[in-house]
Amino acid sequence: MANLTSAFASLQCAGAMHVGKVHMQASGLPFLSFRRCAQLDISRLGSMPRFMGATSATVSQQHVRHRVRAIRASTLSCFQDDTTKFFDFVVIGSGVAGLRYALEVSKHGSVAIITKAEPHESNTNYAQGGVSAVLCPSDSVESHMKDTIVAGAYLCDEETVRIVCTEGPERVKELIAMGASFDHGEDGRLHLAREGGHSHNRIVHSADMTGREIERALLQAVDNDDNISLFGHHFAIDLLTCQKNGEIHCYGADSIDIETQKVVRFISKVTLLASGGAGHIYPTTTNPPVATGDGIAMSHRAQAVISNMEFVQFHPTALSDEGLPIKPTTKRENAFLITEAVRGDGGILYNQSMERFMPLYDDRAELAPRDVVARSIDDQLKKRGENYVLLDISHKPRDKVLAHFPNIAAECLRYGLDITRQPIPVVPAAHYMCGGVRAGLQGETNVKGLYVAGEVACTGLHGANRLASNSLLEALVFARRAVQPSIDHMVDADAGASLAARWARPTLPSPSALGGGALSDIVSRTRQTRTELQTVMWEYVGIVRSTGRLKQAEWKIGDLESEWEEFLFRRGWTPTMVGIEACEMRNLFCCAKLVVKSALARRESRGLHFTEDFPYLEESRRKPTVIFPAAVQELTWSSKPLQRQLQCK
Repeated sequence: MANLTSAFASLQCAGAMHVGKVHMQASGLPFLSFRRCAQLDISRLGSMPRFMGATSATVSQQHVRHRVRAIRASTLSCFQDDTTKFFDFVVIGSGVAGLRYALEVSKHGSVAIITKAEPHESNTNYAQGGVSAVLCPSDSVESHMKDTIVAGAYLCDEETVRIVCTEGPERVKELIAMGASFDHGEDGRLHLAREGGHSHNRIVHSADMTGREIERALLQAVDNDDNISLFGHHFAIDLLTCQKNGEIHCYGADSIDIETQKVVRFISKVTLLASGGAGHIYPTTTNPPVATGDGIAMSHRAQAVISNMEFVQFHPTALSDEGLPIKPTTKRENAFLITEAVRGDGGILYNQSMERFMPLYDDRAELAPRDVVARSIDDQLKKRGENYVLLDISHKPRDKVLAHFPNIAAECLRYGLDITRQPIPVVPAAHYMCGGVRAGLQGETNVKGLYVAGEVACTGLHGANRLASNSLLEALVFARRAVQPSIDHMVDADAGASLAARWARPTLPSPSALGGGALSDIVSRTRQTRTELQTVMWEYVGIVRSTGRLKQAEWKIGDLESEWEEFLFRRGWTPTMVGIEACEMRNLFCCAKLVVKSALARRESRGLHFTEDFPYLEESRRKPTVIFPAAVQELTWSSKPLQRQLQCK
């Protein structure tokens, strides 16, 4: 059982820093010299079937071109084969954090980006609001810091907040220099929007599709960088670690190549996790299907420190399909987000009797931080027995509404709703993990060679509640801050090539190995289990909690996990077998348990964590919740790495 306590954790990078060293050779292998040995095989491009599901993804021409170029740069030397690849840097995730980091470290060595689906499929791509940064003379770093700390219920790490708010404007300017296009006002200056919790207009945006525009610009830059190889449809399974002199070292990760149905091992000196959050531990989330907590779970199994997992942010305004004039014919994989900027632009929340209710809960009304708005909506729904509330922006000029929110307007119009004339039905949905893998000020973790950035990381910026549009900002700042220590570590680290064959290889199941019908039964049971876990999390670990319900959740999740694993192994599954649905399920179980344990440990209500048993802030408990690695892992498949940790000299 992991050792869970509430404590301040100050993680310092223990490795010696050698600033100024530059090492251009790739992992001891002459990367550029051997590129002529690569064999390009593009016959596999097209539709990529999921291993344990019946779905497939058709690649657009644009992304096929991107993929062809990525493959051309992928098989890097004669020392590699289809199942083992060597790089200086491995990046897991293709959102803003992973791409921005890759573009910097590629100047110093070879980079592999492993991404679970299409390169653009990330939480970044779905971010509507924008990036918060101090870019107006009337604004200030101190004001941005204050807003962040107030929204974070005074649990934020002040040094982290100052760094992010200070360095943020430069990171935004870098995006613009790279070709990202943001909205400008009539005066030619950047148009800065305002969102809940902000005291100034400081949100840089591209209409209501900011994340998509940032992702486009970064992917284009990656596409033009010959030192970066992008491996789409590669699902990272577990980190490869060894213990040396009492410290854990990371040397890359194993993955499933969904196209070839092979386990591919990526060996690297430095690994950056930028794999996003775990929204799909809940049944309704704004996150894309890839957000199943893979990075957090892999890190926990690798004995990284985890922090603040109880703080799950529920976005107050996701589109409620139930309230649309025309109902969608199929269930969405992820809820459609109605950006915070709608309220920032003057949107008003009403219950279904068209009574404005936010002033009853908070003086800031619709501009209160997300945790306050989400709890207020939740309270209205429970008191009135309704399934959604209404967000109205129709009192604003039609042309401005359509100019600011074209994506939202188009999506609602598909279902018969004109947002310039009618209110939008909205409901809270799981949105963002404020907790994650504990990171130092340069993205370092307690595992040597492992860095984190973006939603997978817990840097201390968000505290108990993320301020709107601070997530893309944090990802940009920490992706950049992790670069120099990563380069230094790459120069000084031992090569992992000699260890590549020592970790046992995971295996992919086949119908012949499992027996007739077993594989389809496992798929069906796994999907059923996933739905049951999500239901437990929503009913017992939602917006409003209690100790009794949390303990029930702990018990129910434990039973559900045991029953699922017992079913798998009874049908012929083995501990070294891997498949997409099965690995996602073990990661969802791992993250759900981390959330519940952290929630039980916090005996107060702060930010996103509200419990009826301890409804007030307790100053003595104003400290992060930290889950330290334990010598003995939990005896479940979800909690143990597939590969035994090596002992290295």
